Amino acid sequence: MCLAVPGKVLSLHERDGTLMSIVDFGGVHKDVCLQYIPDATIGDYVIVHVGFALQRLDEASALATLDEFARLGVLNEEFGDGFAIAAAQAGLDNPEAAPSRENPEVTS
Repeated sequence: MCLAVPGKVLSLHERDGTLMSIVDFGGVHKDVCLQYIPDATIGDYVIVHVGFALQRLDEASALATLDEFARLGVLNEEFGDGFAIAAAQAGLDNPEAAPSRENPEVTS
């Protein structure tokens, strides 16, 4: 699933002539392009889709949406470990996970 997720602008910088930002999505920080909202400022909430901020959003609406996404598990699906999520959906062990220590093999 690919969503437009609200996030808070934490910093502004330019990369190769493109306005960029670090955006906080409920504790997950991502690099986001701000070219569509060039007058965005630190502290603004923006709606982000596939790495591009598309519009501003008021803080109350942004926080309510983030809370609802977290309650539904959508943030983990959107920002979590893709290998772990795909493995769980397929009913398999995560190929990236460390071996389980629950029943360590005893050798002598």
